[in-house]
Amino acid sequence: MKIIASSLRRFGIALLTIFLVVSSFTVFAPSAAAETYTVKLGTDKGMLQFQPKELTIKPGDTIEWLNNKVPPHNVVFDKAKNPAKSADLAKSLSHKQLMMSPTQKTKTTFPTDTPPGEYTFYCEPHRGAGMIGKVTVEG
Repeated sequence: MKIIASSLRRFGIALLTIFLVVSSFTVFAPSAAAETYTVKLGTDKGMLQFQPKELTIKPGDTIEWLNNKVPPHNVVFDKAKNPAKSADLAKSLSHKQLMMSPTQKTKTTFPTDTPPGEYTFYCEPHRGAGMIGKVTVEG
């Protein structure tokens, strides 16, 4: 009888150990770290363009907007050119205040529940000159 009880105890401890090891993988598995990307407002050569003007990100990522050349610049997301066609979403991603000095920065962090798809943005003062860009959010 003692042999059976001892064997059951060892078996129970072995099962508990296996359970703890396996569950630790799910608890301590590294989550994908959010990335931060830099987009220059005005190219290094002084062109009225975003550099890069197209970017692919994931929900949760951040874009740092760097005022570079030929200011003033801002970043406005087009309310009609986002997957949700949402004015509120476009407003939350935008930075309408003009940046006047080179090296000024601002950031946009895309929420983790951002709908996948293409988001068009532009610089208000230079939109007519073609200062338009696109962010693709992967699903």
